[in-house]
Amino acid sequence: MTGILGPTMTMWEQVVTIAMVVLGTMATRFVIFFIFSGGRSTPDYIKYLGKMLPAAAFGLLVIYCFRNVSLFSGDHAVPELAAAALTAGLHLWRRNMLLSMAGGTIFYMVLIRLLS
Repeated sequence: MTGILGPTMTMWEQVVTIAMVVLGTMATRFVIFFIFSGGRSTPDYIKYLGKMLPAAAFGLLVIYCFRNVSLFSGDHAVPELAAAALTAGLHLWRRNMLLSMAGGTIFYMVLIRLLS
């Protein structure tokens, strides 16, 4: 079958796709309990990854958000820089990553609507 956006999946293909996604998600969630089961202590490198990966992921988000920003054209990156400043300020104030990311995102969305 072909739809507006190209080939569409049959009902069976959709069911199999959803089942595979669920199986893959469950496997990645539960396999850690089989690897680190029992009374053994968590290895140091896993503790290190647990400490460093959140900051690394946040750094990747910052790079991704600023990848197409131009200081010399358009609005001169005012919404992006203002939202980044608010995000940093909220995080320094409350130390809550969800609040800082949501607040910065909402502020950015309002700014691009107002300045466009």
